Amino acid sequence: MMTGKSKSAAAKIAEADRKATYKLAEHRDAPVVKATGFLAEVADQPQLIATSIGTLVIGLVARRPDLIRGGARMLASHLAATAAKSVIKHSVDRTRPGHALDTGKARFETGDSQDHKQTSFPSGHTAGAVAVARAASRDIDGAAMPSALATVAVAAAQPVNGKHYLSDLVVGAAVGWIAEAAVSALFDRVAPVVEHVTENTESSADHDPATVPNGVEGTVPPA
Repeated sequence: MMTGKSKSAAAKIAEADRKATYKLAEHRDAPVVKATGFLAEVADQPQLIATSIGTLVIGLVARRPDLIRGGARMLASHLAATAAKSVIKHSVDRTRPGHALDTGKARFETGDSQDHKQTSFPSGHTAGAVAVARAASRDIDGAAMPSALATVAVAAAQPVNGKHYLSDLVVGAAVGWIAEAAVSALFDRVAPVVEHVTENTESSADHDPATVPNGVEGTVPPA
């Protein structure tokens, strides 16, 4: 249970969060600010899933183990982050800052609203972007910096467009980070086993007598 001092501190932090976000969202209708809105869509669920699957497919076609592992890890991490943020969103109602500024009314309480304007907490785009970026950086050389910069851009576009509070971004980032860490802990145990089995299967196929050309000892005679 929170003490009086704890409640007072929490209230001050929440107030500072609102004021800072409302200040950032003041010019959300300006053309220049609206132009940054596409950054939020880059980290939407369909786009991140497509990017993850695309990386995996390219890895399979090009026989690039790093892209195969990276794509699989990215997809699993994104799905885990999405599941985690959905649980929170279905437990908390929070009015998006842009709507709060337009109507003068804001909610931040337990609930399960289906109204998009009341599902600000936490930022799902930030959670997904962080999870995918972290996953990509583990396996794909050169992916760390570009993915980190893209994640920062995605997060920065949220408050100025009135989509999320700053605290939504912080919690969303934490969700994505933790989800990716949990997935990678399991992934790093399972992936080597799968790769080992695959290598053994390919090795066995290479030494199968039935695959030796005609005229070479060990060739299976015709029936």
